[in-house]
Amino acid sequence: MGDTFDSLIEAGASADVSGWDFSWLDGRAAEERPAWGYARQLADRLGRATASLDIQTGGGEVLAEAEVFPVTAVATESWPPNVRKAARLLHPRGVVVVADPDEPPLPFADAAFDLVTSRHPATIWWEEIARVLRPGGVYFAQHVGPASAFELIEFFLGPQPEARRERHPDDEAAAAEAAGLEIVSLRTARLRIEIHDVAAVVYLLRKVIWWVPGFTIERHRDRLRDLHERIQRDGPFIAHSTRHLIEARRPADTGRLDALGRAGD
Repeated sequence: MGDTFDSLIEAGASADVSGWDFSWLDGRAAEERPAWGYARQLADRLGRATASLDIQTGGGEVLAEAEVFPVTAVATESWPPNVRKAARLLHPRGVVVVADPDEPPLPFADAAFDLVTSRHPATIWWEEIARVLRPGGVYFAQHVGPASAFELIEFFLGPQPEARRERHPDDEAAAAEAAGLEIVSLRTARLRIEIHDVAAVVYLLRKVIWWVPGFTIERHRDRLRDLHERIQRDGPFIAHSTRHLIEARRPADTGRLDALGRAGD
């Protein structure tokens, strides 16, 4: 591995950032994982579902870890390179991949699924999740929490005090309840990130484009050099991610109540 600034910049700039597989970072960056094991729990739930929807599936890598899928299994994704990657990975497993802009409405009928899932969705449309869930159906997901990786983000953007509250699990739980869902469980975690070289930073900011909007190597070269020199001098750059595991259920009597409401209109 080259250790000059220019060689590291080139390595990060030339890496493939399609999909949602971060294995390129092995040896360059490491992130602690939540104790709850989302992929394992997801696989268990998929094995017991009859119709499932995975929202914003990325390249389908996490979903593909499951051994068994329901008879009806669908995934959505908006970014064309990821749509293609997910289709190659999931179609042979019987999962239909739908290109969707991640804006309401979801292209599915009311009460179509008994399980809706997502790992690190960029946007969350609670009303649509509630609409496509069957009465008694469950939304099970791992979300990115507030101020995740903000040590790195604020290194480039400066202090972001207002943005630090975004994605707070209490706010998301309240939004889910406002959409008619019941919170079954909500767990949170704060996890250590170690970044060992500036190539990893370039890769991350090219891949997770909402961290530093408008990031380019040319525009941010001076700050990248500052970070490179800091890592060379002090060792790994330390940041922290936040995650929450949420399970929300559509009440079993919602369909009956909706029907009664329509009958009285």
